[in-house]
This record gives sequence, structure tokens and C-alpha cells, in this order.
Amino acid sequence: MIRRISIFGATGSVGVSTLDLVQREPDAFDVVALTAHSNADALAKAARGSRAALAVIGDEAHYGALKAALAGSGVEAAAGEAALIDAARAGADWTMASIVGCAGLRPTIAALEAGGCVALANKESLVSAGALMMEAAAGSGATMLPVDSEHNAIFQCLAGSRLDDVARIILTASGGPFRTRSREAMRDITPTQAVAHPNWSMGAKISVDSATMMNKGLELIEAAHLFPVGLDRIEILVHPQSVIHSLVEYRDRSTLAQLGSPDMRIPIAHALAWPERMATPCQPLDLARIGRLEFEAPDEARFPALRLARQAAQAGGAVPAILNAANEVAVAAFLEGAIGFLDIAMIVEEVLDRYSAPVPRRLDDVLHADAEARAMARHVMERMTV
Repeated sequence: MIRRISIFGATGSVGVSTLDLVQREPDAFDVVALTAHSNADALAKAARGSRAALAVIGDEAHYGALKAALAGSGVEAAAGEAALIDAARAGADWTMASIVGCAGLRPTIAALEAGGCVALANKESLVSAGALMMEAAAGSGATMLPVDSEHNAIFQCLAGSRLDDVARIILTASGGPFRTRSREAMRDITPTQAVAHPNWSMGAKISVDSATMMNKGLELIEAAHLFPVGLDRIEILVHPQSVIHSLVEYRDRSTLAQLGSPDMRIPIAHALAWPERMATPCQPLDLARIGRLEFEAPDEARFPALRLARQAAQAGGAVPAILNAANEVAVAAFLEGAIGFLDIAMIVEEVLDRYSAPVPRRLDDVLHADAEARAMARHVMERMTV
């Protein structure tokens, strides 16, 4: 059967990888909608190439450019948040949710409410509003398919098994580009150094999160929602080669691991074809060439983001949303050269100490906590520079 798909965040690294797989089997997919935040030219090119029915640009200032670039193509152009939500409800069987950051929250929940399969590559949405997202999926009967390599690996290792039989879930982490550096040596790290991940090709924000290891902390919170075995049974293990993407240990002490080359097209293909499999152009795993696999415990003294994320997960309520919002603001400031690398976790911790919010009951509550946490993070940064 032809699968009707939509890709939210089509011009980002995950979106581009998804389109690469779709265009290798064009007869298997019908593209309903593609979206991007502001890159109208790239969005128009992707929409033309995939014969999408609809292209939506989130930033309305770029609507004219998108419409002009699509003139005569037969692809409908739209812009703004309302158009993104309409696109999420446009009847796709399968939706890739890969808008970066909390900006993807409303469209992702709209896609879940519409039912079907939602492939989740936007971890910030689940971190900030995990309970609401799981509730939306349960209410509509939607299937949530994890696309992050670690969560996709867990999903595969759990196939056909019961969560009651799980003793431990082990999320692996590369450790990022500064895994062996002392905390003092990380003081003068530049944005260029931080986005140079040793194994994966990713966007700037997620690359910085990997360097601080906040990315793994966010994945811990995400895993707690997707695989509710209890935080005490979810661990993080540093594995520099990024060959084993995660492991599941069962109560009989059997441990299953999912292995693969560090190429996001592998977990994307798993979600895109699920419950079947599809071919990818990815390199096969050559363990003889790799030679050895290394593991070590994470160091929360050098990478305090891990401690902050686990504390946020334990606190629950609005705290993960506050953590995520403060981190997004701090990472953006670091990439602009306004703060130092070590300041990122310091700002997040201060915001967590200074701001609290009630347990969110609806999406607007999450977005209010998010906005207040961002304002607090900016205030903390302003005070630092005085």
C-alpha cells in the first residue's frame, strides 16, 4: 500500500534524510505536506522534488518567497502556525515530527490527535509535554514511533516483549567531542568546536546539546515517557564508537542491543517502513574493522546537564519544560557567542532554582511555563554580563 506521509522540519538534517529515503522508493510514498521554519528555497525545492501537495513555511515573512518559488508547480503554499497545525491534520498516515525545539509542540500534538503514525524526532516536545502527548496518542489511537537512534534501538529491542520483564534500559552516549577534556579545558570552547560531533552529522543545536550531554539528559526524560519502567531502571552508558545505540536488559539477565552504523537514515527507515523493513544506502556494520567497543560511566561532575535532567525527570510536572526552555535559550546564546560553553548548564540550573510552575493540565500551561522560563534565562544572562 502507498503510505501518505508528511514531514515537519523537512529542511533540517532529519527531514533531509527522510526525503532521501522517500525519493529512493517514490512509488511507495505519497507526500501530503512538507514544512520548514524559514528556508523557503530549500522547502520549495524539496516540495517540487517529492511532488508534495502542500508546503508550509512557519515564518510568515517568507511566505512570498515560498509562493514565488512554487509558482506553476501545483504545490499549494501556506504559512504560519495555524497552517502548520492544519497540515498536521491533513490526512497523512505517517508524520515525521522533526521541527527543532519546543516550536514543534503544537503541530506534533495536532498530528497525534489526528491518529496514524507519528515518528518522533523532536525530543523537546516529549520532554516539555510528555504526559499531554501520551494522552493525545492514547485518545486518538495514534502510534508514536521513536526516531532518535537510542529510542529507536530500545523500541526494536523491546519488540514482542513486556515492560514488566525489563530489568534495565541502557541509553548509550558517544560522550560528544569533549568526552576526555577536563572541566577547566572546556572553559574556552568555541561554537565551531562544539558543533563538530565526532560520529554524527547533526544540526547546531543538537550538536551543542551532545557536547554538554544535555542531549542525553533530554533523552532520559523522553525514554521515561516512551518506556515507563521507572527512572531507577533507566541508565546512561558512554560508548564512544556509537555502534551500540542502546540496550535492554531483561529480568532473566539476557541483554539485547541494537547495533548499526552512525547514520540517522537507519532509525528513520525503521520508522518509515514500520512494521516492515526497507532498504537503505547506509554502510553495513563492519565490526572487524572497528575492532573494539569501549564503554565508561558518565561523569556528572564534568557534565552537570546529566544531573539536572535526571532531577527534572524525578520532579516531573512543569520542571522538564523549564529545563528544556532554559537550555534552548542558553544554547542559542552560546552559538551567538554571547556566553561561554560552561555557562549553558549554569544558566539552566539557576533557572530551575529560581522558577517553578504548576503541573501542566493543558498545552497552554506548558507553553506558559516555557515562555516564563525563557524570560528567566534571558534575565540570568543579562545579569551575568553586567
